[in-house]
Amino acid sequence: MFNRIKQRFNDMGTIRALCERAEYHALQDQQREPGAEHFLLSALDLSDGTARRAFARVDADASEIPQAIARQYAEALRTVGLDPRIAAQLGQGQAPLPRNHAAYIAAPSGEHVMRALAADRTSHGPLLGADVVAKIADLREGVTARALRTLGVDPDALKAAAVAEGDAFRNASKL
Repeated sequence: MFNRIKQRFNDMGTIRALCERAEYHALQDQQREPGAEHFLLSALDLSDGTARRAFARVDADASEIPQAIARQYAEALRTVGLDPRIAAQLGQGQAPLPRNHAAYIAAPSGEHVMRALAADRTSHGPLLGADVVAKIADLREGVTARALRTLGVDPDALKAAAVAEGDAFRNASKL
């Protein structure tokens, strides 16, 4: 019982780190509410390293994800008739938005990721970056899904890799 309480406490720390980094990434993108793409970037920042290793398992370079996300933002501007080069020039040198000190609010896609993580916490192991990647891989629409397609990443293969990476990490932790 003590181990389970300890694990929940550790998971709360992981959730806090995940949300804080997602907010950081969103503010860097001039967005107040972090979306799934920001939670993906945040998962890649987690110290357990499992999110990055899940991408490596599908021969994808996780360091290319920020650029793939930026391309999706540019493409969205293009579809509404704006020249993304002009928007990029306007955004250059802009300071990130200030941190919001009110209640934490995520964009709908970010909320979806967090709800999916909360609904699946039947595991007795720690919450990992790979768990976040597995939930994000389930998304078939939105910035993150398009960014993964741009990189040629099969979401089903990524989810399987993330689950395998999480299992491997948890099994190694038991030794």
